Amino acid sequence: MDLSTAVTFVGAVLLISASPGPAMALILRRAALGGFRGAVATVLGLELGLYLWALAAAAGFAALVAASEAAYLALKVVGAGVLIWLGLRAWRAAWRERVSTGSTTEAGSTTEAGPTTEAGPTTEAVTRSTTGGLRWFAEGLVVQLANPKAAVFMLAFYPQFVPADRPLFATTAWLALVQVVLETGFYLALAAGVARAGRWFRTPRVRRRVEAVSGTVLVALGLRLAVSTGR
Repeated sequence: MDLSTAVTFVGAVLLISASPGPAMALILRRAALGGFRGAVATVLGLELGLYLWALAAAAGFAALVAASEAAYLALKVVGAGVLIWLGLRAWRAAWRERVSTGSTTEAGSTTEAGPTTEAGPTTEAVTRSTTGGLRWFAEGLVVQLANPKAAVFMLAFYPQFVPADRPLFATTAWLALVQVVLETGFYLALAAGVARAGRWFRTPRVRRRVEAVSGTVLVALGLRLAVSTGR
């Protein structure tokens, strides 16, 4: 790949990364509410899904998805369902936060706390953190893999940058790895910026609004995917 083609590829990847969509919505929500560590898990899941789609495109599987009306429709329904389900979960979290905040306000500050220790995180807290990280990783992976437009995008995008005298699979795998590295760096920088304001985002009132807005965005993206006719 010559220099001008490489620059074009990098520029295209950065523009794609910055475009709004399910990936951006998931990362912003997780960084705001789960902090930087939670966003890392989501980003890794999304990027693994992207790399698997790139390999599928190079192997010809993505072409089957793009060509088969039934396969494309099935994947579109699954992808829309996943996004709507995540949006509904965010709405439920917003509602529970509202109810919880109301109950806390009514109860006041009369509850006495028992003695506390500085012994560090408990086993339960560590387990909960690990479980949450795996769940957020899985969410990112499923959202990416259940997106049929990713298959069509891979088929249209990578062949433009594969020289005719290079092996298709190996070159696509290498280009996809470059894209994963660039996107991961971009998304983690974005997540770090959002996470810096994490304490403000995680106040009950703001958290409730973030959940409500992100839920609305995810449901809207799911509905748009479900009713879209083009590829």
